[in-house]
Amino acid sequence: MLTGEKMKILDKLNIKTSNLSLYETAFTHTSYTNEAGCDNYERLEYLGDAVLELIMTEYLYKKFPDMLEGEMTKLRSRYVCENALYEYSLSLDLNSELRLGHGEEESGGRNRKAIVADIFEAFLGAMYLDQGLEVVKNFINKYIIPMIEDKNADFFDDYKSMLQELVQTDRRSLEYIIIDEEGPAHNKTFTVEVKIDDIIYGKGVGHSKKEAEQMAAKDALSKRVKNHLE
Repeated sequence: MLTGEKMKILDKLNIKTSNLSLYETAFTHTSYTNEAGCDNYERLEYLGDAVLELIMTEYLYKKFPDMLEGEMTKLRSRYVCENALYEYSLSLDLNSELRLGHGEEESGGRNRKAIVADIFEAFLGAMYLDQGLEVVKNFINKYIIPMIEDKNADFFDDYKSMLQELVQTDRRSLEYIIIDEEGPAHNKTFTVEVKIDDIIYGKGVGHSKKEAEQMAAKDALSKRVKNHLE
C-alpha cells in the first residue's frame, strides 16, 4: 500500500475516516520508516495497548461481578497477551496492510507474530484518536469478544505460566535452555528445551526466545506433564 491510497481494510471493517494518514501510520513498521522517512506505529501501539486494557477491564468487571481483582487481572492478561493479539489481528486480516521495509518483507515480517500483534494495538490507537473510545468499544464487542467467548479458542493461554504453576506445587526446578540459534540477525530462529529437575519435557521453536520458550512449555503440557510429575 502506498501513502495516499485507499486502505481496503477500512472498507472491509466499515470504518469511515477523514484522517487516513493516522491509519497508515498504524500499519507502518520501523523497517519501512528507515527507508521512507515517515512515522511508525510504535506510539500508536503504546496508546492502543492502554485503550485495549481499559476496555477488557470494563468487560470483565461487568461480566463477572463476583470475580476478585487478582482473578480478573489474570484473566485479562490472557486476553491481551501476544498470542491473543496475533490471532485478533490475523482474523481481521490487518497484516495485509502492513508497510514493511524490503528486508523485513523478504524475511517474513508480514507474518511475524510480534509485528502482527503490535499492529492490532496500533490500529486500536488510531481508531481511538480518530473516532473515540465508544467506537473502539463497539469494534471490540463486534469482532473480538466473540473470539474470547468461543469455548473452542485455544490461543489465550500463557503456557510458561501454566507450567510454572504446575511445577511450583512440587517445588521442582524449571529451566529453559536454548539449544540452537540460526539465521541472520533480522530473522533468527531459536530452538529451546524445557527441563524439569534436569529431565527434558518439551521442545519449542520460534522467531524469538520468548516464543520458543512458550512453544516448549506448550509441548511439555501437551505431553501431559502433570501426569508425569505426579
